[in-house]
Amino acid sequence: MKLPPGEAGAKAEEVARIYLQQQGLRLVERNYRCRQGEIDLIMQDGESLVFIEVRYRKTTGFGSPAESVTPSKQRRIIMTANHYLQSKNNANMPPCRFDMLAIVGKEQQNIDWIKDAFQANF
Repeated sequence: MKLPPGEAGAKAEEVARIYLQQQGLRLVERNYRCRQGEIDLIMQDGESLVFIEVRYRKTTGFGSPAESVTPSKQRRIIMTANHYLQSKNNANMPPCRFDMLAIVGKEQQNIDWIKDAFQANF
């Protein structure tokens, strides 16, 4: 049975959240949206605030999920993260990083956690 794209994405985000929590990260917020875009997961990793993009593909026949995060998509994620940080009015901005979780496969999912997948200059 094929899941609609939105449901497949939501399921992948849940798999990612569980996986990252098992790695010791703490959920801060999920699906943060603003005019600039959306961030799938925002988590705390020690002192760092981590903005996480989750990408899912059933197979890699059309490329890996990580390859689908274009420079344009990266810019939108960075602008959204900046909006999030400004909305919190935090005078002491924590160290931040941008991670990506690439998930491939239906049942036996292969998860590739790419830390510091791209950079931003805040």
